[in-house]
Amino acid sequence: MFNFSVARLPRIEFGSGTIGKLPDILSSYGSHILLVTGAHSFINTGGWNVLLGELKQRSITWQHCTIAEEPSPGLIDDLVKTYAGDSFDAVAGIGGGSALDAAKAVAGLLKIQRSVMDYLEGVGPELPYQGPAVPFIAVPTTAGTGSEATKNAVLSVQGKNGFKKSFRHDKLVAEYAIVDPDLLASCPPGVIAANGMDAITQLLESYVSTRSNAFTDALAISGLQAARDALMPLYRQQGELAGHREKMAYAALLSGITLAQAGLGSVHGLASPLGAFYPIPHGVVCGTLVAAATQVNIEAMLAREPNNQALAKYLHIAEILCEKRFIDPAAAFSALIDRLSRWTDELNLPRLSHYGLQPDGLNKVIAHCRGNSMKTNPIVLDDQEIHQLLLARL
Repeated sequence: MFNFSVARLPRIEFGSGTIGKLPDILSSYGSHILLVTGAHSFINTGGWNVLLGELKQRSITWQHCTIAEEPSPGLIDDLVKTYAGDSFDAVAGIGGGSALDAAKAVAGLLKIQRSVMDYLEGVGPELPYQGPAVPFIAVPTTAGTGSEATKNAVLSVQGKNGFKKSFRHDKLVAEYAIVDPDLLASCPPGVIAANGMDAITQLLESYVSTRSNAFTDALAISGLQAARDALMPLYRQQGELAGHREKMAYAALLSGITLAQAGLGSVHGLASPLGAFYPIPHGVVCGTLVAAATQVNIEAMLAREPNNQALAKYLHIAEILCEKRFIDPAAAFSALIDRLSRWTDELNLPRLSHYGLQPDGLNKVIAHCRGNSMKTNPIVLDDQEIHQLLLARL
């Protein structure tokens, strides 16, 4: 429990208005910058013009590209070729998880001019990445993926023979993570819902992961408490919105730290093939599966591993999310599953069939789900149990 190592983390600047620190941070690396943003989230706000004005004042020149969807290896390779002639001093990713992952991958490849396919886990030659990487600064505008705190860029090829894999290395970790909750103000309700449930799922799965420890547990609990209090009122636009945005940005950041240190579980194991074979946004996968996955995990442990320490952790999560003490573990587990299910329903997260998954496609998903995330699930689920999990949200 108290034997652990902490992998590299970025320097974190957290708080309202911290986007204002970005120009000085960029200028500390040099005078030519690549800006990678989402297609809409930041560049359609007044903050974009303010940032560009601040860069001009510092005699910083820049190139700008936008990421409109989850990045593919082909997109990353094209961007690296496009900017191969530029000598960038830093890459700044400003946006949701897709923009940050794309920026992270491009920063890792600009100086070495190789295809990202050479380094993707489980695809191609899996060459050891040695860098060097261009310094990367991460500025999230959504609260969910935690990509600002991780060493992996998730890339996807969608379709019948698709895949969703990571380009992963400590050298890809951001130098700075600038987490400004004010940037969440432009998020529509659907983005708040999917990203919020992604953060909750990452916190929950890392807490019960087989690689969890005292350090990650403390962060996961703190993040779950923040998300519990803020997600639903932020989605409904009720109450003190600035405070809710602050708590969700905090929860998302902690979820990135804990997943990077402790790993995840069955929901993220399934998210890879589901996101590869079907046009299902990552956050939707997490939100729609987390209650069913929690139930299947608990039932499997009660049946086969009743002394598994993750059962006590699930009980503790129930007490945190439901804000009450439980004497009877069965009542706690039922309340936890009910709370997660109600959030999924109230956030209007679609079922898997909405994106084209049918019963005859389940076996293919199951056959491709046993990647890194599934390896740290608190219990090894058999194919029948995973089938049950998916069927519950079909």
